Amino acid sequence: MTPILEVSRLAIERGRTRILRDVSWRVERGQHWAVLGANGSGKTSLLRALTGYLPPTSGRITVLGKTYGESDWRKLRLKIGLVTSALQPHVPPAEPALETVLSGKFAQLDLWARTAADDRTAARRLLRRVDGAHLAGREWMFLSQGERQRVLIGRALMARPRLLILDEPCAGLDPVAREQFLEFLNRLVRRPGAPALVLVTHHVEEIIPAFTHALVLRAGGVVAAGPKARVVTSAVLSRAFDRHIRVHTRHGRHRLELAARGSAVV
Repeated sequence: MTPILEVSRLAIERGRTRILRDVSWRVERGQHWAVLGANGSGKTSLLRALTGYLPPTSGRITVLGKTYGESDWRKLRLKIGLVTSALQPHVPPAEPALETVLSGKFAQLDLWARTAADDRTAARRLLRRVDGAHLAGREWMFLSQGERQRVLIGRALMARPRLLILDEPCAGLDPVAREQFLEFLNRLVRRPGAPALVLVTHHVEEIIPAFTHALVLRAGGVVAAGPKARVVTSAVLSRAFDRHIRVHTRHGRHRLELAARGSAVV
């Protein structure tokens, strides 16, 4: 079957700076991925390349069998839902949550296009799906950070994407709100027909049991990619973060601990 996403030997250079180097990655149907790495590892640049905002120097990016540079990426981008904090300042403060979700069909914030009754029905259904039915009439300025993330996920789902990318969605959440949001994500991805999910994070604690695979980056290159149990390990993350790290796993959740310098990490 055609993979959802295939990245082959991707490289991005600007001047003398190598931003990404020889990145290969494949997301199959039914897989959900966590993307880990330190600041400057290339996570954001990879996302920008996938969504067509950072053209590659070499290599190939293919989404649903369509290749970047050979297909209209503006249309293909609708198949990739993106939830990122960079969107939040562009949502009109007085816009009700229902209108924000509705705008996702057209990939246009501050929506001005004419909408049909069926579209509004679909937007209400998605708000219920993201546990936000009670937010439909609430203005953006009065939503909490966690509520905003749920509304933006509903917005991303409005275009029926095959791939949903969450760029550090727990940033700014307190510990309780973070756990509530992660529980919501775990339910979301287990629903029939859910898109393939990619979570970009610094924190192993955010890798919920529903995730099946992990990609770890360091200095623009791939340290490891594959099934979660093989990749989210002390040895791999020690290489990625250039520190001795121990990863503890319990009930499908992970916890990271810095090992004492000079101690062995296995």
